Amino acid sequence: MTDHRPVPDRLSDETLVARARGGDADAYGELVTRYRDLAYRVAWVVAPGGEAEDAVQEAFVKAWFALPRFREGAPFRPWVCRIVANEARNRIRSARRRDALALRDASATPRLDAPSPDDAALAREDAELLVAAMNRLKPDDRLVVAYRWLFELSEAEMADALEVPPGTVKSRLSRAMVRLRDAIADLDPAEVGQ
Repeated sequence: MTDHRPVPDRLSDETLVARARGGDADAYGELVTRYRDLAYRVAWVVAPGGEAEDAVQEAFVKAWFALPRFREGAPFRPWVCRIVANEARNRIRSARRRDALALRDASATPRLDAPSPDDAALAREDAELLVAAMNRLKPDDRLVVAYRWLFELSEAEMADALEVPPGTVKSRLSRAMVRLRDAIADLDPAEVGQ
């Protein structure tokens, strides 16, 4: 029997997952609301534009049906990131598209004070430089860099999301950062802002 009482805002992921596994759609809805933006950013890193939205929707449907197989006590956030990333990869493979990737503003904290025009111009140039350099990376490198620096996953969460040992996360991140630095150094100014 499904419990249709409103879900309080402060329930832990573990409690919400337990309720959702018991068939509580409202609890699962709270998890979707909680992680929708992160899921979209993960999909956006892996898949181009319209594919990202579809990947997120399909990933949350797949996660709902996979809840019975979810390991009790495991963190939900990296698990759902893994499902979203896999779905986005599958969509890229099936569509055979590897278009250039544009990153959304991943800043979760809005600025309360308006930047000066000079600061805004420099920030935009930096963001365009980062997007152009990230577009040069392989999808797996983009994903590991984004998990760490844009989505602020811990190494343990990254290991869960990537399904690799923590030591592998460190080496993948290290190699990806070297490739990102090289991509930034090799950028032609004409590529920036495209």
